[in-house]
This record gives sequence, C-alpha cells and structure tokens, in this order.
Amino acid sequence: MTDTAPYIVVGAGQAGHWAVRTLREEGYDGPLVLIGDEQHPPYERPPLSKQVMDGDATPESCYLTTADKLAELGVEFIPGRGVETLDRDRRLVALDDGTVRHYHRLMITTGTRPRPLDVPGAEAAPLHYLRTIEDSLAIRAHFAPGRHVAIIGGGLIGLEAAATAIKAGCRVSVIEAADRLMARVVGTEASAHFATLHRSHGVDIIFSAMATEIESGDKACRISLSTGTQLEADVIVAGIGVVANAEFAARAGLKTDNGVWVDEYGRSEDPHIFAAGDVTCHHNPYLDRRVRLETWQNAQNQAIAAAKTMAGTPTAANDVPWGWSDQFDARLQILGVPERWDRMVRRDGANETAFSLFYLDGDQLTAVNAINTPMDIAVARRLMGRRMAVDAERLADTSVALRDLLKG
Repeated sequence: MTDTAPYIVVGAGQAGHWAVRTLREEGYDGPLVLIGDEQHPPYERPPLSKQVMDGDATPESCYLTTADKLAELGVEFIPGRGVETLDRDRRLVALDDGTVRHYHRLMITTGTRPRPLDVPGAEAAPLHYLRTIEDSLAIRAHFAPGRHVAIIGGGLIGLEAAATAIKAGCRVSVIEAADRLMARVVGTEASAHFATLHRSHGVDIIFSAMATEIESGDKACRISLSTGTQLEADVIVAGIGVVANAEFAARAGLKTDNGVWVDEYGRSEDPHIFAAGDVTCHHNPYLDRRVRLETWQNAQNQAIAAAKTMAGTPTAANDVPWGWSDQFDARLQILGVPERWDRMVRRDGANETAFSLFYLDGDQLTAVNAINTPMDIAVARRLMGRRMAVDAERLADTSVALRDLLKG
C-alpha cells in the first residue's frame, strides 16, 4: 500500500474527533477519513444522562463539531457506516454497505456499546439502554409524573438516570446486584453517601438482587427478582456495563482481550494500526495494570497522544484516571480507583454536603472520591501525578491548605 492512501479513523465519537483534529494540528496534510456508525457528527456523551435526558439541553449542544467544520479540516466524514472487515495484509477496511477503503494508517476509536440484559422476557419488555442521543430521547419520552421507572444497575449511568427521572416526577427503583452502589469505581464510604442521597429524594434501592424474568403487559411490566420479590414498572433502564466494539479488530487477528491492546503511545501490535478511547485496553502506570477506561478524559487525551504518535511524534498517554458524575446536587469526582489502600482519610469541605475521601497506600495517594470539592481534586491530581509522599495527619487537618502539601 502506498503512502497516498489515507489515514482512516474508525469511530466518530469524542476520541475520533480529537484524533482527526490532532492529526491536522500535528501537520498531517494528506487524505484523512472519519467513519462513524451514527448519523451525527462527533459529540460528547456525558450530557445524555443529565441535561439532554431532562430536556435542559438539545442534542445539538453536545456536538463537538459539524460536518461542515470537518470538511473545512479536509476530513472526509462518512456517517452511518460501520466496519465489517479489517484486512491487515492489504490494509483495507470493508464497510457494512460493501464499500472498501484502503488505508496507510488506521486508528480504531469505536468505543463501547451497552451490555444487554440477558433475562427471559427482556426482548419484549419496555427496556432501554443509554449510549446514543436517540437512546436518551427515547428514555426521556417515558418520564412523566407518577410513572414508575426501574433502573437495573446501580452504577454511574443508572444513578444519573435515576436522579433525572426523579426530577421529572417519576417514582424510581434501582436494582443493584452488589451490596453497594458504584462498587467498581468508589469506596464504601462514597457508596453509602450516595445511597443516603438517593433515598432522601425518594429512590427505592434494592441491593443484592438481580432481575430473573420480565413479564410485559399492555402498559407496564413485572420484574421478578432473585430475592423472590416482584416489581412492577412502566419502563426499565438497564445500565449493567459495556462491551468494547472490537469484534472486527479481533477477526483481523489483533489482540483484543477486554478491548484492543495498545501500548502507552496508542500503538497496536500492527505498526499501521493505532487505537484510543473506551475501546482500548492499555497499561496505566498509576493503577499498575492493564485497564479499559470509560471516561471522558481518557477518550480525549489518549486520542490526542495516539494521533501525535500516528503523525510521527511518539507521545505517551499517562494521565491519572479521572471522571465525574452529577447526581441531584452532588458532583462526584473520582481520581484513580480505590482498590489498594491501608488508610482512608476524610477531609471536610465548606459544608456537610462537601467532603473528600483520600485513599493512601503508605504515604502514597492511590485514589480520591470527592463530593462537591473541586479544588481538592485539582491538588490531588498533582500529588498523584508527581507521586509525592503525603502526610495523612496534614491531609485530614483542614487548617492546613491542601495546596501546601505540594510543597512537601
């Protein structure tokens, strides 16, 4: 394949947007193609469970760019198409409409899709998942005062949808298989705080329970739970995790255990193929293991680093993992993952609704769960990024300015 073949980016979400934008900023002036399986231009997904779902924002407000702006960048945008086949030997991708496109270099930014609820009756149920703009609008159409919304999954997406449904006047039940909320990303203390918060707004939370069967009628459905109880609802929203959209890469022989395997530069084992965003499994130096991160930050920053590498300037993506969630009047920010620590330190904020939980392994900060304390996260990010030793007593002492810990 000659150098005149285009650089192709497959996946037109946030990572795809930053990939093509960065390639141009880095001086790549050759042919550039962006392929997306939705009809929309690249857009941000965080507002879908909040502002778009509750009607405070239009779908267009989520757009990162437009088709016209992509054209101005010299990007050929192909919406509404997915890749069926990747031929690494001939360096081509075959799209789901039969179109074949050759590439000189390829970046995979196809993200993830919701994990389906595999229980009897699910296919006939009034069941929705949240990933796209259309998903958000379809769920919003069911929200009305007095309607009963069942949320299956007490993770970030499920809890944000629960808060939005309560705002719309719905009755809400959250069904969670674990014994606490958001167990994959926060510690037990933050889980307990958000359980109390949701219950104070009327959310019914059912722990240690799984849906085992769904029976649907003309206007409602009945959900049977593993606890032996039943629950009636007008609509179900399932948020039980995601699956990486890496099947075509796997069929082509790329390593795809929990996503496309890449190094810190976004390079796959094929020198002509790169990947970035939710679809990748990469080594994170702060967690000291391979991980697939489903965050806004990773989608943007890993794509920027991979695009710079693709353009000829090897650049590592090595951010401290960070994400956030808005639920009612609480903004939860998550730095790192609390999976190893020998001490947890609570630092109170300006009022009873603001505090931060710092997880320490010896004198090293491994994770932070911060509620309504944005400045704490800003300082903690620098402490973790520099791998600075942290004095737990000073950390807990609110008479000591947190930024003073940066001085050692």
